[in-house]
Amino acid sequence: MFLAINPIAFSIGPLSVRWYGIILGTAALVGLLLAIREGKRFRMSPDFFMDLVLIGVPSAIVGARIYYVAFKWEDYQDNLWKVFAVWEGGIAIYGALIGAIIAAVIYVRRKGYSFWRIADICAPGLIIGQAIGRWGNFINQEAHGGVVAESFLRNNLHLPDWIVNQMLIEGQYYHPTFLYESLWNVAGLLLLFVLRRRSFLRAGELFFSYFIWYSIGRFFVEGLRTDSLDFTGPSWLAALMNGMWSPMTAFGFEPGFMTYGGNVRISQLLAVLIVLAAFVLIIVRRRTGAASERYSAPIVRIGQAPEEASKAGDADTRPNGTKEADIKAKE
Repeated sequence: MFLAINPIAFSIGPLSVRWYGIILGTAALVGLLLAIREGKRFRMSPDFFMDLVLIGVPSAIVGARIYYVAFKWEDYQDNLWKVFAVWEGGIAIYGALIGAIIAAVIYVRRKGYSFWRIADICAPGLIIGQAIGRWGNFINQEAHGGVVAESFLRNNLHLPDWIVNQMLIEGQYYHPTFLYESLWNVAGLLLLFVLRRRSFLRAGELFFSYFIWYSIGRFFVEGLRTDSLDFTGPSWLAALMNGMWSPMTAFGFEPGFMTYGGNVRISQLLAVLIVLAAFVLIIVRRRTGAASERYSAPIVRIGQAPEEASKAGDADTRPNGTKEADIKAKE
């Protein structure tokens, strides 16, 4: 396979540092900085979000691997050691989100905060992290779509040479699905920035908005890919998924082939279910009063009065961090 861009950024003796790792590290850092900056508006300590990342990233990796292995168990059941061979590929973004969310729920609850409030603050960081992280797939020439003509990339999409050349894999050009998803996520970031300043937004709804936006884009991009996890479902389900994706053909896109011979892409089905679940949760939480708290309201620990939180926040922002140290000592 010809690589227009060397996947190894640099080497120190026998140790090789890959661009993929650098890009993922940058994605996590940018997401963290966004969360810290928004957290300061609510007088939250940056250490809280740094600890959350340290817990969330490993949990995301484990979740991503478990998700993939669970759906491709036949490839691992006779050789369990391959389950741990993540360097051979085989991780899934939805699994990463599940792993990270489970870890975040436990961590946030132990700290005494509402998960929904913290999830709202982290939502922009999640989507920009995914936008940046997709460029790691670009470097590795993976997670691409089906075969296209070079003229499609140059004349229809007007892509620069360095992207077109990297999409040349074993003599054929492919859809740069990493780019489609990355740009969709950048647009989603801007949308979340706008939404979080709207007075109508309730606790948890920015997080739900992130899932809705991401899942819609993922549904359509996934249909182009040639490495999707898939299964053989009922004909009506396959027809429904194909019908929902069919508007893409109006823009000159053709669906990628099913990697494992099924007729339903798991990520597409999950994307549809997530969008429906998110809308249902927004409606139910509003009608039951569970979403009575607005996004702009002060963030307080469970059982703590707002005025107490304000005083604690003032102390947390002092240079010597006296109050934060006292809180940690009590914990």
